[in-house]
Amino acid sequence: MSDGKWGLVLVIQSGGYDRVHYALVTAAAAAATGRPVTLFFTGRALPALMAREGWKRLDFSDDGTSPEARDDTLALRGVGTFDELLTACAELGVAFLACEMGWRALGIRDPVLRPDLNVETTGMVTLLGQVRPGDQMLFV
Repeated sequence: MSDGKWGLVLVIQSGGYDRVHYALVTAAAAAATGRPVTLFFTGRALPALMAREGWKRLDFSDDGTSPEARDDTLALRGVGTFDELLTACAELGVAFLACEMGWRALGIRDPVLRPDLNVETTGMVTLLGQVRPGDQMLFV
């Protein structure tokens, strides 16, 4: 951390659309303020990284609507959509990690990932080895 700024590490395990969406909001905001950010997707959140709009495979939102319907509602209200937030995170240099064990737990052998994201498939040991003293780690 040569710039003296703490990093933010978000472990995104929940597959609920609202939780994953707000994790992306948090990551984009932190990256926009110059913080190094790492997103570690695991469990039911992993489809968010898949090609062909995999985020639509996430669990229903807190209000019981489908991910696609919730995304449409947020867009109508001027809130960043799922794709917009993922793209913003990528453009802001957020690191995307996908949990190897999580893919296995979901029964997905060879996931087809979004080509616009630089996703590294790794494990928790690797993630923990990258967390620096002073970094904040949040579990979503």
